[in-house]
Amino acid sequence: MKYFVIAGEASGDLHGSNLIRALKQEDPEADVACFGGELMKAAGARVLRHYRDMAFMGAIDVLKNLGRINQNFSLARRSLLDFGPDVVILIDYPGFNLKIARFAHEQGFKVFYYILPKVWAWKAWRVKALRRWCDELFSIFPFEEEFFSRHGVKIRYRGNPLLDAVGVASRNFVSREEFLRRNGLDAPGESEKPLVALLPGSRLQEIKMMLPVMSRMASQFPGFRFLVSATPAIDQEVYRNCSVDPSLPVITGQTYEMVCHACAALVASGTATLETALLGTPQVVLYKMAGGKWGYRIFKFLFLKVKYVSLPNLILGRPALRELIMDEMREELVSHETNLLLHDVEYRQKITHSYKEMRQVMGEEGASARVAADMIRILRG
Repeated sequence: MKYFVIAGEASGDLHGSNLIRALKQEDPEADVACFGGELMKAAGARVLRHYRDMAFMGAIDVLKNLGRINQNFSLARRSLLDFGPDVVILIDYPGFNLKIARFAHEQGFKVFYYILPKVWAWKAWRVKALRRWCDELFSIFPFEEEFFSRHGVKIRYRGNPLLDAVGVASRNFVSREEFLRRNGLDAPGESEKPLVALLPGSRLQEIKMMLPVMSRMASQFPGFRFLVSATPAIDQEVYRNCSVDPSLPVITGQTYEMVCHACAALVASGTATLETALLGTPQVVLYKMAGGKWGYRIFKFLFLKVKYVSLPNLILGRPALRELIMDEMREELVSHETNLLLHDVEYRQKITHSYKEMRQVMGEEGASARVAADMIRILRG
């Protein structure tokens, strides 16, 4: 069968690649075209548009890139019609994908949505669009079933694919010594320092907002080695320019190993908070958006419908991790929280215990395979 898959961000590329591999296991003749990245390409898909040309964040960024966004829509519609897939599989990225869902539905294609928009957090009106334009909805968070059920929408929860991604990756990690050597970090006097991972996000606007504050921690804790995690879609020079200390090592495409070998992490709110939790590394969650504190307060009052912003806290339904959001993401508060992560043993143990609870709630590995099997069974009738 023919599959058209659209992912617009790095996390979607990861989950899309695991889903594509699982689809090919179930359907060896699968022909996959996609909007995605290197991981989906490695899984056997033809990449028609890279997600780095699609990842725009915030109203200002969107307005600046309206021409490119319209080009992406045109290419997606044209490619879909030319390819004629048996199913269109949309992965997160709702601002773009919901429009494609409507177009594909109106053209008579089956539409499956995998990794649903976070309508339980904001823009709940999107539930109506999902119900109207999609044939099947596949969830990756256990708490979403109750939310969608209240709106009369049936979804399928088959586990979270990050369990697969982290599980596979962790079984192939190199030792700490090899990780340091491979990245030129094994100089005498430095290699002995405990590592701290900085994860400022995968989009340019996020990096500009997050990394300056994160990188200031390096000078405050000289006994630790701070490393910056970079996505392959963004040049390392961007990270160096955003850091207050350009000498901080920037490491591309090795986030899981970096986090695994780190004693603590400072993480931008998003998928990375859940990945860090699954890897067992204590963290603080940070987030800042354009518009300042008043812009955020207006956004929160009008749209945001959840108590927490980080996925581990949402899954557990309680504040297991400290979240420093907007005006709380001040240097002194980030420094205080970093100090607790690095030096307070009891505090670290509470966090790692919460991680174990979270894993029990999420279930077992194998989500990608279960979702792929469901999809093919539905398509074959």
